[in-house]
Amino acid sequence: MIAVITGDIINSTEKASVNWLKELKSVLSQYGNSPEKWEIYRGDSFQLKLPLEKAIIAAFHIKATIKQIKNKDVRMGIGVGKEDNISEKISESNGAAYRNSGLCFESLKKSNIAIKSNDANWDEPLNIMLELVLLIADKWTKSQAELIKTSIENPDKNQNQLAKLLEKTQSTISISLDRSGYDGLQRVLEYYKKQTQLL
Repeated sequence: MIAVITGDIINSTEKASVNWLKELKSVLSQYGNSPEKWEIYRGDSFQLKLPLEKAIIAAFHIKATIKQIKNKDVRMGIGVGKEDNISEKISESNGAAYRNSGLCFESLKKSNIAIKSNDANWDEPLNIMLELVLLIADKWTKSQAELIKTSIENPDKNQNQLAKLLEKTQSTISISLDRSGYDGLQRVLEYYKKQTQLL
């Protein structure tokens, strides 16, 4: 069982002071090499293959990276399932995970992140939780997105250590984590890890 994320950049055609493509490549490269593990295609679309347990944290890692850029966001469909054919290019691999990812992405409407497996009963509570987390995550400010990204990339660091990394006070970090819904995201991640063991 693996996970495949299919996504695209929202407002990709609008000019921005920061090169979102460079930032996207940077975050995707943390999950493996291209083109085996990830590819960018059609200019603003991408696909990422990764271990099942990393799917949701990776999706919010990507979101936090892109949300640091003015007027930019990302839509992602997470597909869960088996991989029937493994190719040197992710675009030439196939299986249930790829099909579910594509179907999930195409069905995105109000929510910018959703997940799909072959078990609708498994998907439903996770998608409800994702919608609730996104009520806050969709409104992350640049500084909040930067903090979430830094927290994800440094899971062993406490608030004081994060404060030093970002050159801010510990109290500022604490308030920002609270306002960005970080505790809620962590609870969803813990629930997700337990659920992956049931598939």
